[in-house]
Amino acid sequence: MATLEVRQKVDGVDARPKRPGRWASTRAFRREARLARGYSWLDWLHGYAYGRWPYVYISIGTGTHPLSRWLAPFVAWLGRLLPSRRPASAEQVTFADSYHGKVVPLEHARQLVSVKEDVTLHNLEQIIPFAAARDIVLRNPGHIVALDCPCRAARANPCLPLDVCLVIGEPFASFVLAHHPRRSRWVTQEEAAAILQAEDERGHVHHAFFKDAMLGRFYAICNCCACCCGAIQAWRRGTPMLASSGYICQVDATLCQDCGQCEDACQFGALSRNDGTLRVDTCLCMGCGVCTSVCPESALSLRLDPGKGTPLVIRELVQNAGIGVTPQRLGE
Repeated sequence: MATLEVRQKVDGVDARPKRPGRWASTRAFRREARLARGYSWLDWLHGYAYGRWPYVYISIGTGTHPLSRWLAPFVAWLGRLLPSRRPASAEQVTFADSYHGKVVPLEHARQLVSVKEDVTLHNLEQIIPFAAARDIVLRNPGHIVALDCPCRAARANPCLPLDVCLVIGEPFASFVLAHHPRRSRWVTQEEAAAILQAEDERGHVHHAFFKDAMLGRFYAICNCCACCCGAIQAWRRGTPMLASSGYICQVDATLCQDCGQCEDACQFGALSRNDGTLRVDTCLCMGCGVCTSVCPESALSLRLDPGKGTPLVIRELVQNAGIGVTPQRLGE
């Protein structure tokens, strides 16, 4: 059962705060780290390095950095050394347990950028099926920064635009903005929702990302394409660092015109056509909803699939926790 705390904000969460200083944002990150359960000094150093140099970090991880060949073994060794918040069965913990994304359809992604209260949710293993980094802790959730995507920035011919990674809440938003002033900007919740809508129209998948080194919790929504995204490419190579939305695509054969648009748009390669019949590979389908958006005949829809896990629906999580939060404070 998820546990939750909510604190109302007195000031308007959509007001743009002043650009933070590097030292102030670093101290705020460190203060929040001291409050995190089981979060060590080494964990914080890992989180600092990830937030301070994400473009180097990601480009090494994706193999696009010129020094990847020599640095990758060192980074892998460092990753094994740093995590300290491992469960009792530490020998079973993998890289994916410490760094992973949850697929969220557009409407659920919109909810995550619309929350107007501080929220703390623990014990989300049914939704985030990993051994670590599965909390949602939103502090000042109206503080949102649009950051140039490190995965896209690492590519020679990336998908555009670049500034589509949404860093949500504190201390992460201020830290990223302070350390990457030329690659990031404050956005309002309405602007964040517009970025999600535009990326959905481009056929890109929304992922809610969690990382052990980022205080073991949710910190960003990335809008991902298979050609640029390191996580999707790792997932295709067998690293299970992405969790299904909890939905699966279903086809209304009476409406399908066999146009092929959905097959071309699917970022996970889950759709194929054979003799005029559209087939869904249920093992590959992640329930992102991109296919439903591109279908001109509305022949595709998402349905819940218990075998794919529980959806991440922030409004339901808050309401089911039994806290009296008004719909307006949840962004409805």
